[in-house]
Amino acid sequence: MAAPDESLIDLHASSLSDTKDDVDSLPSDSSSSDIFSEADSEAQEEWDRSLEQVQLLLTMILVPWIGKLFGRKFAYWSWGKYMNWVHNADVKVTSSKSFNAAGAVAATL
Repeated sequence: MAAPDESLIDLHASSLSDTKDDVDSLPSDSSSSDIFSEADSEAQEEWDRSLEQVQLLLTMILVPWIGKLFGRKFAYWSWGKYMNWVHNADVKVTSSKSFNAAGAVAATL
């Protein structure tokens, strides 16, 4: 009765070695890098450069200009509130167009 048990163990051991052979026949990770072609990598590099240019445009030009514009508007508003609170003086803009134009010109300087 010992003989059938040994044959079961041998079959089990041989099935494990077959799965190891199947895994060994799979392609390695180094060949998966060949999926991307040279054109794809060039397109990705161009996309990265474009994103960098947009980021520079936002951080170097638009954000400071918008901050300067809204900072001046807030400064005029807060100065008016301060003058009203401390000195009871009403600060009114007589010409909205000239006030906005002066703020826009001052923001560009």
